[in-house]
Amino acid sequence: MKNISFRNDILPLKDVLYRLALRITLKREEAEDIVQDTLIKVWNRRDNWNEIDSIEAYCLTICRNLALDRIKKRENLNESLEDNGNDSPDKSFNPFEDTLQQDRIDLVRNLVNALPEKQRSCMQLRDFEGKSYKDIAEILEISEDQVKINIFRARQTVKERFKNYDNYGL
Repeated sequence: MKNISFRNDILPLKDVLYRLALRITLKREEAEDIVQDTLIKVWNRRDNWNEIDSIEAYCLTICRNLALDRIKKRENLNESLEDNGNDSPDKSFNPFEDTLQQDRIDLVRNLVNALPEKQRSCMQLRDFEGKSYKDIAEILEISEDQVKINIFRARQTVKERFKNYDNYGL
């Protein structure tokens, strides 16, 4: 019998939940609210924790669904992620290289933000959170093949658009 602890098993997931919610909603405040709502929902279902195979996948699924509900209400997917401070360039660059590096980071962030939600979520969970294809499939409630296809398409799109921008400044 599993013994799941809110403090030891669920609370440490708040950063992963936040990054997923932020990647979907593109708004810091909404992502924070979604994480709080997720933790409350998970806590309220504590009597069923021992029936859950993966508490992490369970939490991520709730978080994703709450985030999707929020953006459906808002219906505005064209805003970009604010700089969250995690992508700061190496300080050893000279000012020109520093600006160029920050511009590229911003460009990649905007390219990822412009992807369809399912591709964005798959890419976030795989490339930024290091989740397995199986875990992503469970979280997003799609097949592993669909996960692989979404990640492939997301990476191809970002790569092509980055290359076009880098070559032509478009």
